[in-house]
Amino acid sequence: MGSSANNGSRLATSNGLPKVDKEVDFANYFCTYAYLYHQKEMLSDRVRMDAYYNAVFENKHHFHGKTVLDVGTGSGILAIWAGQAGAAKVYAVEATKMANHARELVKANNLQGVIEVIEGSIEDIILPEKVDVIISEWMGYFLLRESMFDSVIYARDHWLKPTGVMYPSHARMWLAPIRSGIRDQKMKDYEGSMDDWHQFVDGTKTYYGVDMSALTKPFFEEQNKFYLQTSMWSNLHPNQVIGTAAVIMDIDCSKVTVADILNVRANISSRICAEDTRLCGFSGWFDVHFRGSQDNPAAKEIELTTAPSEENGTHWGQQVFLLHPAFFVSQGDELCLTFSMERSKENHRLLEVELGCDIKRTSGKPVAPFTKKFYIE
Repeated sequence: MGSSANNGSRLATSNGLPKVDKEVDFANYFCTYAYLYHQKEMLSDRVRMDAYYNAVFENKHHFHGKTVLDVGTGSGILAIWAGQAGAAKVYAVEATKMANHARELVKANNLQGVIEVIEGSIEDIILPEKVDVIISEWMGYFLLRESMFDSVIYARDHWLKPTGVMYPSHARMWLAPIRSGIRDQKMKDYEGSMDDWHQFVDGTKTYYGVDMSALTKPFFEEQNKFYLQTSMWSNLHPNQVIGTAAVIMDIDCSKVTVADILNVRANISSRICAEDTRLCGFSGWFDVHFRGSQDNPAAKEIELTTAPSEENGTHWGQQVFLLHPAFFVSQGDELCLTFSMERSKENHRLLEVELGCDIKRTSGKPVAPFTKKFYIE
């Protein structure tokens, strides 16, 4: 994944969507993708690489003799594959100085006559023609963190031919209940932080004559958010998933709008499959599919999934939302869930989640419905 998005710092606009402060956005987001070590992390992700490679070379008819736009080309590898699959012209757009490295790789692979690397954000550049294919690796943690999909939608609306195809063409977001020992450790860390604060308050008053207790409440809120409300990256083992997974959102990349993904809402249910265990939280992940279009389908559909796996973990992993306290659940219990996710007002690329749960027990003591707030940072 490279960078071509242009939608970070949040300023008011007439249509309600954020206006961009480009310098702040570059400092907060784009700079990460300008380093080769970060590109290497993504290029070393075999699940990611295999999915895109197979999607291109198992569906050469979508690329051979066609015009392709790679949004956020990064190192340029997707553009190179498109060229190797027979594309007549590839426009590889990259917002950072990584564009210089991409040009070197294009030349080293003898594709400089096919691939044109353009440094700039997709919202600012002008292409000489519309394209047959848009390919991009735009997915962030839990699919939508980073908001790069906005730029892909912009590219689609401005530069994709009506008969064109999107790579990937579809995406889904998933949620499932989990058990995890991490929950207990996070609570210990939080309690340790609060104990340390109280010792600090006592010591400051004793030795320096200043009462810091007026700051206890804001410190509590700060630590509570950091330890107990901020989602965690994890590569879970499948046996940590204790109930059925449910789709939160199903996205058709050829039709979805930015407004559609600003606030993701879902009412879903999950049934506990494991025997008596603890419900420690929920895990969110995504998959994307390369299906082509209805009029121009893929010869072979390819899936890239970030679901919990024993052997095929990805650099995206899963986002884990831990519950404090945990709840005991039994096989057959039904979880009725309400899910809401919107962008943070402080940083447009981060996300805030509100998760409600009503546990319908098959036996045992009832659990009162609850709602928790989480931050994907």
